[in-house]
Amino acid sequence: MAKRAFNKYYNRSHISETKFRQLIKCFSLDLNAYETSVITNISHVSCKKIFHKLRVYIFNNLLENETSKGEFELDESYFGAKRVRGKRGRGAAGKTPVFGLLKRDEYVYVQIVKNCTKAELMPIIEGKILEGSTIHTDGWKAYDGLVLNGYDHYRVFHSEDEFVRGKSHVNGIESFWSFTKRRLAKFNGLSDDTFYLHLKESEFRWNNRFNNIYDILLKQLRKNPL
Repeated sequence: MAKRAFNKYYNRSHISETKFRQLIKCFSLDLNAYETSVITNISHVSCKKIFHKLRVYIFNNLLENETSKGEFELDESYFGAKRVRGKRGRGAAGKTPVFGLLKRDEYVYVQIVKNCTKAELMPIIEGKILEGSTIHTDGWKAYDGLVLNGYDHYRVFHSEDEFVRGKSHVNGIESFWSFTKRRLAKFNGLSDDTFYLHLKESEFRWNNRFNNIYDILLKQLRKNPL
């Protein structure tokens, strides 16, 4: 029977710490499981399994969950299959709606929603953004009434080819959508079971784009192994 390698980052592992750190480095660089297998000589199946565990770990331990006050941008985007002809924009057939809020100069938070109605979005907004905050949106009707909920609300109207008015725009959250869609395209389609983990991994990566993700993961895994 093969002796288990001691690995303070990954409990009950047959993989040495050196190999595991290589794997974490590849994950931090956003390489896929196949590329990581070639570099580390760890089996593709093992790399894929560990990458899934790391995404679950990030979801459970390393995401932004606070409610705060400040200046925010709100927007929605749609992910999934190509649009059905004739169905565009909000409510596009065959796509998964995702709501996002970005606190300027700090972090982004995203959540899958059933639809982009006011009834669906408002509880998320009130659960994440404190009264007295400033909110920037486009002209979507679901954002009507934010002033009545205690927010300072500014809009740009994309339907009228308006994208910036002074400090009012949603360019930050739209940059996140572009970043995420480029990332997810590398996976050539994701199942419903894994899409949300990849979406939240994109949130984590965006929020730490100026930090060293490798160091963050190793430090956390030392305290709380996989």
